[in-house]
Amino acid sequence: MNNKLLAVLCAFLVSVTISAQEDRVVENIINEVNENSDLEQLAHELMDVVGPRLVGTPQMENAHDWAVKKYESWGISAENQQWGTWKGWERGVTHVDLIEPRVQSLQARQLAWSPSTKRKGVTAEVVLLPEASDSLDFVKNLTSVKGKIVLASMYQPTGRPDENWEEWATEESFQKMKDQREEQEQAWREKMEKTGHNNKSLHLALEKAGAAAIVTLYWSRGFGANKVFGAYTQNIPTIDMNLEDYGLVYRLAEYGDKPELRIVAESEDMGEVPAFNTIARIEGTEKPEEYIILSAHFDSWDGGTGATDNGTGTVVMMETMKILKKLYPNPKRTIIAGHWGSEEQGLNGSRAFVKDNPEIVENVQALFNQDNGTGRVARINGQGFLHAYDYLGRWMEAVPDEIKYDIETTFPGTPSGGGSDHSSFVAAGAPGFMLSSLSWNYWNYTWHTNLDTYDKIVFDDVRRNVILTAILTYMASEDPETTSREKRVLPVSRRTGEQMTWPEPKDATRRGGLD
Repeated sequence: MNNKLLAVLCAFLVSVTISAQEDRVVENIINEVNENSDLEQLAHELMDVVGPRLVGTPQMENAHDWAVKKYESWGISAENQQWGTWKGWERGVTHVDLIEPRVQSLQARQLAWSPSTKRKGVTAEVVLLPEASDSLDFVKNLTSVKGKIVLASMYQPTGRPDENWEEWATEESFQKMKDQREEQEQAWREKMEKTGHNNKSLHLALEKAGAAAIVTLYWSRGFGANKVFGAYTQNIPTIDMNLEDYGLVYRLAEYGDKPELRIVAESEDMGEVPAFNTIARIEGTEKPEEYIILSAHFDSWDGGTGATDNGTGTVVMMETMKILKKLYPNPKRTIIAGHWGSEEQGLNGSRAFVKDNPEIVENVQALFNQDNGTGRVARINGQGFLHAYDYLGRWMEAVPDEIKYDIETTFPGTPSGGGSDHSSFVAAGAPGFMLSSLSWNYWNYTWHTNLDTYDKIVFDDVRRNVILTAILTYMASEDPETTSREKRVLPVSRRTGEQMTWPEPKDATRRGGLD
């Protein structure tokens, strides 16, 4: 046998050996996820026991500590890395009762960072937002809210989502409802314009005028679903109320029945507290200075328990790390799990990490981020990296057909300027990719709502996402080539008509909610 033929044969045998090794690891990953998953246990501990993870709360700190201990139990090193501080606050009991003209307990919760009532609460008559002809007239009419509880949101005449109307109503009735709602929304916008305020300044003006409390409704256009965000007030409580009960109280006030509420909203202002990311690492053996990052924001709003935003993304990355540590303990490249804090207030944890760790960001092989609900991954965008198809395509080949054939890909795509934590890395030129999920009515029913709870998790879909993420991570680590960061020439924006530009990196808000 001549030397040339021997070299070809050796190369072939090496290729077959590597391929067989890859097949075994991939097969083991699939079996491990399907037979030994800890997803339900992780989700229970995170959502049911730790609970919602609002930045600045003890629950957020508990979550960070829980994650470190969980990683250590799997033999994975992890630590909490402080990146800033935030306004500290702890939610207590919220209880709201209608006491006039009859007694009924209502569905409501205080907004994040709302000031506390005294233990006995606040009892007062409820009034509508004052009418005014202009901003000067509004200032004059604000005297009417002193000592009153003010309804500061638009009344919603129907709590049925549009698809429910469309299914059951006559065409004429459905159109009539939509027209009336559009007219009402326009009237509300005009009413707000006449106050001279936006939502934030309006709440502060009501507080300054001596209102006893503010009640809001931010309906999510789904049965029983409200968006739940933060309070603007400094001294009086701000309460979010479900549509059905808000409508009841609104109608009583509008018809002159002089409703009274008793609001108990206990909370504690905890001053300035540290804010963290939790970072776990499995060290690489051949190229330890190159990195695959598993990305998921750890914080949530606290109307529910943050199950689909982003508890599911969190447990996907944790389960992936656990499986890789067991089946692939000596990766070629270092694998990092980044559980970012304060994503909800502007990608703060990931932006801080990018700013503070340039040596890691410069050597990212790939970042995989998951953040938009409980559904199986359905879309991957190349984020504007010109050769993303080449390497993602190679890695996807190892993914089972029943998973990858359901995934729509866009290459080279365009870079995300925000929305989730991969954007922080893409802005810095690192190849970060969003593993975007099927909807499962995410936007209306669980995204930032009071319904974002454990029961909304679809574990079969989440398990598929673990398989996908683990295989992509393994293939990215084993790839002999370093990924290209070459960027495409971005197209002209359809919205602005101007040439799109690559997003610029931004630093985090390092001291939040305190000014």
